[in-house]
Amino acid sequence: MLNMKDIMETITMIQEEHLDIRTITMGISLLDCCDSDIDRSCEKIYQKIYHHTKDLVKTGEDIEKKYGIPIVNKRIAVTPIAILLAASGGDPVKYAKTLDKVAKEVGVNFIGGYSALVHKGFAAGDKELIRSIPQALAETDFVCSSVNVGSTKAGINMDAVKLMGEVVKETAQLTSERQCIGAAKLVVFCNAPEDNPFMAGAFHGVGEPDCVINVGVSGPGVVRSALAKMPKDAPLSEVADLIKKTAFKITRMGQLVGSEASEKLGVPFGIIDLSLAPTPAIGDSVAYILEEIGLEQCGTHGTTAALAMLNDAVKKGGVMASSSVGGLSGAFIPVSEDAGMIEAAKAGTLSIEKLEAMTAVCSVGLDMIVLPGDTPAETIAAIIADEAAIGMVNSKTTAVRVIPAIGYEEGQILDFGGLLGSGPIMKVNKKSSAVMINRGGKIPAPMQSLKN
Repeated sequence: MLNMKDIMETITMIQEEHLDIRTITMGISLLDCCDSDIDRSCEKIYQKIYHHTKDLVKTGEDIEKKYGIPIVNKRIAVTPIAILLAASGGDPVKYAKTLDKVAKEVGVNFIGGYSALVHKGFAAGDKELIRSIPQALAETDFVCSSVNVGSTKAGINMDAVKLMGEVVKETAQLTSERQCIGAAKLVVFCNAPEDNPFMAGAFHGVGEPDCVINVGVSGPGVVRSALAKMPKDAPLSEVADLIKKTAFKITRMGQLVGSEASEKLGVPFGIIDLSLAPTPAIGDSVAYILEEIGLEQCGTHGTTAALAMLNDAVKKGGVMASSSVGGLSGAFIPVSEDAGMIEAAKAGTLSIEKLEAMTAVCSVGLDMIVLPGDTPAETIAAIIADEAAIGMVNSKTTAVRVIPAIGYEEGQILDFGGLLGSGPIMKVNKKSSAVMINRGGKIPAPMQSLKN
């Protein structure tokens, strides 16, 4: 029987606390679209994606109406395009434009998978695709790109790190007239998961089924609201317990939506990514959760400990609520997309160095951070290297999505609008890392890799 209290609680979560399903993402394998002729390959890609996703947006909207649950984004993730480029050769931007065309046709918000996996080295197609990323993101609207440069088992490909520093900078330059938006659709990973439904890092891994539905849930506002009702002297063990219980409720909603979408579309249900993903809306903030735990402002001393507890409690609560948890699953800290993070960065309480420390215990990494436009490519590469090292040594996913704000200086604001929000341009250490980055080569895998 339905419990009226539970129903009313859910309605409150949706209407007042910003609870939503952040995305339903359909993952599609393009391995059977490989062809020695790039034009034939593009045609196969268009036909396959269109066939599987033509009803994706309508299905999401139908589920929204049926249950009253907001589903903010409907997305597509595909096999890393570098794999198809290895077979076809030719201009990789043709693939990007094909993905963009079909995304517009079916009405999704983003399509991810303009990607390469180079953590152990470059294979055929990899360098060509990576060098094309700036042009591809400048000439498309919905395409997202990701590159995996390291892993715990393989170490860090520093040649790829150096190249990505240059690519991030060039991508920002080519889209400078549009708030450098290209760089906001590009992420560099260590230990990239194959089933992540969140953009810009989503791609459909080669170990995934032919087609699958993955769901990303979100409810920072719900967690914060629950904590606000606790006594300020409640012990942290009780705080963690309440977060677990709240994460369970949030994830059950994601399980319902994922199962329903899977049935309606005739596609297997993959995973729920139970990450707390914030938005610029006031109240829908991971930073505000940390402040509700007892910090005057996010970024002050104690922030990393509070975030570690939050991340762990979210995982413990969510994993009991779903038949299959995957992706990233934890707490995101994208600066420009989180109202509390924006405030803390503007106040100077939150620095890049503190954010780097926080990434050791959160879902992903340095996310949606705006840098001064004159930041050298080698410095961007060094930021990527630091973050990849944290992921490699801790056997976790880390990532970097930074936006060099071309023509802007520290302290100014870059405004993307919508879910991407706005970000203060943060201070970057001006001492050079160029000699280290230009060495290239590889940082060997740590001892943790020898687990067999």
